[in-house]
Amino acid sequence: MRPPEPQLALPWGEPGAEPPAPAAHAPASAAPPAGPVRAQPPATLPPQARWREVALEDQTIGFVLQRSRRRTIGFLITDDGLRVTAPRWVSLAEIDNAVRGKGRWILSRLAAWQERQRRVALHRTRWEDGARLPYLGVQIVFRTGGRARSYDGDIDAPRDGDVLWLGLPPDADAGRIRDAVQAWLQARARAVIGQRLEYFLQRTGLTINRWRLSSARTRWGSCTSQGNIMLNWRLVHFPAGVIDYVVAHELAHLREMNHGPGFWSELGQILPGYREHQQALRQHDPASLPSFN
Repeated sequence: MRPPEPQLALPWGEPGAEPPAPAAHAPASAAPPAGPVRAQPPATLPPQARWREVALEDQTIGFVLQRSRRRTIGFLITDDGLRVTAPRWVSLAEIDNAVRGKGRWILSRLAAWQERQRRVALHRTRWEDGARLPYLGVQIVFRTGGRARSYDGDIDAPRDGDVLWLGLPPDADAGRIRDAVQAWLQARARAVIGQRLEYFLQRTGLTINRWRLSSARTRWGSCTSQGNIMLNWRLVHFPAGVIDYVVAHELAHLREMNHGPGFWSELGQILPGYREHQQALRQHDPASLPSFN
């Protein structure tokens, strides 16, 4: 069996994950949120985990408690809220006191988590006739009934409100609509990303072994030392400049398999002004993209 190829990836951040809590002795500088933080257990708990609640001033902090072999108590904000991991030998009273000691940090992070959940709900796609979704940086409308599959507008330079006809009957259910939209987007991703990749290859004289689309949940793209490039099909939701940035980022790794000064210089040669698009990608919350699960 061959060892895996060394590769560098452009991550989009673990969905729902927040940075770990500061060390136990660090002062908590963030003020607790003004509004209440909802304490409610997730629908399902991990194996051998339990739900606990700790009172802090006028707030109640709810969390999932898991025991482990680790030597310290750890705090993490996940898609389900606060998760506390503690050694098996630490008492519940000690765990509760540790939660209180990190109370301000936890409340601040939970407030940010709830705001993120609210934003995700606002962006949740309705798989029904007349709903909208992002395509190349604009919001297009998808429709069922009455027409064969077609696109009203310039498919390569779309505008807000363009209509994608799915070629489905008016009574198509949500699952069928979702699958049709996903198939169309993936086909467009292959065409659009492939065109941009070919453009930069011709412009730079670089060569690759092969490329393909990916459905990775944690990265926008990756490049191996053997010249194999993977690019996430979800990039088709973004404006062309962001797509160019990710493509150029991976191509720069063909010459610089690191993120040192030489890499960023190479990226600047391939895509002058890349920082604007880099910042746009960094500021985007991946969880706000349509969910096809």
